[in-house]
Amino acid sequence: MPKRRLRKAAFLAVAAVLALLAPGAPAEARTDTPAGPGIPPLTDEQGRTLTLRGWNLADKEHRGDEALADITERSLRDMAAQGFNFARLAVFWDDLEPRPGRYSERYLRKIERVLDWAHRYRVRVVIDAHQDVYGPAFGSHRGIPAWATRTDGLPYRPHPGDWFAEYFEPAVQAAFQHLYEDDDLRRAQARMWQVLAGRLADHPAVFGYDLINEPMGRMRAGESIPDAARRIESTQITPMYRRIAEAIRRVDRRHRLFVEPTPAAGEGVPTGLGRIRDPEVVYAPHFYNAAMEAGRDYDPASGWLPAYEAAVVHYPRAMRIPVFIGEWGPLNSSLPNMARFYEDALTSMSRYATGWASWTWCYGGAYCAMDERGRFQPNKSRTAEPYAAAVAGVVRTASYDPRQAAYRLTYTPARGGTTELILPPAPRGWHLTVRGPARPDTTRVPAGERGTVRVRAGAGNGEVRVTAVPG
Repeated sequence: MPKRRLRKAAFLAVAAVLALLAPGAPAEARTDTPAGPGIPPLTDEQGRTLTLRGWNLADKEHRGDEALADITERSLRDMAAQGFNFARLAVFWDDLEPRPGRYSERYLRKIERVLDWAHRYRVRVVIDAHQDVYGPAFGSHRGIPAWATRTDGLPYRPHPGDWFAEYFEPAVQAAFQHLYEDDDLRRAQARMWQVLAGRLADHPAVFGYDLINEPMGRMRAGESIPDAARRIESTQITPMYRRIAEAIRRVDRRHRLFVEPTPAAGEGVPTGLGRIRDPEVVYAPHFYNAAMEAGRDYDPASGWLPAYEAAVVHYPRAMRIPVFIGEWGPLNSSLPNMARFYEDALTSMSRYATGWASWTWCYGGAYCAMDERGRFQPNKSRTAEPYAAAVAGVVRTASYDPRQAAYRLTYTPARGGTTELILPPAPRGWHLTVRGPARPDTTRVPAGERGTVRVRAGAGNGEVRVTAVPG
């Protein structure tokens, strides 16, 4: 079970400012584009435009010999059966290197076992170096080992029921500053990533590496959260990403590197990250609203969502890199406005992101995708939509109308290329029509089954138009 995520009051203050902005209009049909204007899409080794949709996999409760116990083959099988093709797998440095220089072979094998399941069900995986409140030196949190934690003797006080506020405890802020600035801790972090990437580089399920989850830092007296976030991102997190990228590239030259801003980006604060000089960088912000994190309902009139979208596109446009939303989803998906939230959020992300991973695939309450009986929690089934997982050619238009359950794709094909569509299980199944110089391997998906349809381009010229409707 994931921990309840509550934002500090200061983050709520930022949200209150954003509430003054004009709201966006309700979505009708979603226009799914591979990326917004000026933002390049993700592509695979064949040059096909990718769309990645899936969930996070995270077991924060078990460690040591029991690490990753909550992530089973069922998790990957069920996720894939609903049409998802991506997982962001949380791994913890404190489990990988419990003592300095001693890396856990057992933990690496456990990670590989999860990747084996992912490969079996054709799910791409990003390895996420996860941390919450730095690590186990602070309460029950996970992430950076206690031996790599330096607090300068400053105090730490737990905040029951509001654990995110613990990031602002003096000891925690000092620990982040030492991680960024102490040469021996820099080297230890780089070595950890070399061990991890060196071991996993050849696994066929691995798509990339998320270098650190929700990095934070030390605020200065009188500094606002947005100002502190931009300074920390620019002067400390950017150099850290450059160091880790260099370390990974010594053992893995091809997989993507996912880089995150601080969580301030979730409230519509443009990031201060600088350029990471690597050809495979992906910008991977998270997408959370402070009020909803505290358990409140979605307010379509708050202006939060359009403000987030307006801010999040600046960095990837400037750096010419793809965007992927690494985490998103409400604490309570059963509230009255949550159907509208899912529609608005999915519509917004489709305009600029190459995909997303919701938080989190588990079986229970709160953030879990499924209940204890393996059924979607309220409104979370809305994440299971038709999409083009890989397009061999240039995408012209792609849209999904949730009211009519109709998906439409138009693209200029690459000769001989194969485009892949994923259709989630539907009560009436799916019927496809393809017009233009291409042929599908099937035109029908039976009721209740996930469909993977491959459309192969022929020798003719002109656009290909694909339509999938119930029936």
